[in-house]
Amino acid sequence: MGKTYTVEKDYQNTRFDKWFKAKIINLPQSLIEKIIRLNKVKINRKRVKSSYRVKCGDIVEVYDISKFKENYRPKISKYKPSKKEVNIYDDFIIENNENFIIINKPAGIAVQSGTKSFKNIIDILKNTKYFENSKPFIVHRLDKETSGVLIIAKNRKYAQLFTSLFRIRKIHKTYLAIVYGKVNKSIKVMKDDLIYYENNTKISQKAVSNIKVIKSNEGYSYLELNPITGRKHQLRKQTSIIGHPVVGDKKYSFLNKSKKNLMLHAFEIKFLINNKKINFIAKIPKHFYDFLNSKKINFSGYLKN
Repeated sequence: MGKTYTVEKDYQNTRFDKWFKAKIINLPQSLIEKIIRLNKVKINRKRVKSSYRVKCGDIVEVYDISKFKENYRPKISKYKPSKKEVNIYDDFIIENNENFIIINKPAGIAVQSGTKSFKNIIDILKNTKYFENSKPFIVHRLDKETSGVLIIAKNRKYAQLFTSLFRIRKIHKTYLAIVYGKVNKSIKVMKDDLIYYENNTKISQKAVSNIKVIKSNEGYSYLELNPITGRKHQLRKQTSIIGHPVVGDKKYSFLNKSKKNLMLHAFEIKFLINNKKINFIAKIPKHFYDFLNSKKINFSGYLKN
């Protein structure tokens, strides 16, 4: 038994293939033709061509087309940055060598392209002088609205090395965050079972982060955060759980969501390569300082760069 749809008045005299793309799934024309050819769809219990003009009230039966959905992977267009965008990334470079590059990722841009993010760091860096003879390898991510230190490998060897170091938790990250409310200084560690959904399946993952209050007043707190585990949106979820969501978080904050910037910055990253301790610091963005000053939170002398 197939799933039944009724053609609405707005689609009167529309080609069937266009109706199918709009109401069922936007597949390539070749796949729609194949679905019709395999008798996976009928209109008023009859087989029709893709050129058939649907009428208001037509009954469309769609049978199992799951394999077509599963096998179809739409091509994602690559973002083509302007020359100005490419050149401006010189200002964000923290470290550049033959094996990897470290950048201070600005807030508001995704690391890679996706369904909701066209403009992205990877497609921009591909067009810079830093990747003339190599290609960028993603070894970890930052949320689109999070700024700060980001490692991008230049070859497969170092991509595998960094991926391995992240997996065994040998890369240590420090974040700075401005959250709502006065956080209790006695809270040193956040331990939670975070809930995620994957293919409609509920998954629980343990998350652990260290927390330190740098400065605070009655309205806001300036925090240092060290994630021990690496869960999706871990710090944003955990600060929200303790009742102090990150300022500007439009997803997990239950308070004022009108702030333009997410006040979460990946400040420092530390790791060990060939027994050599390496650490990099990403300069704190201007919107952090502006916000702290506007709320009269005294941060002078602490992590100012």
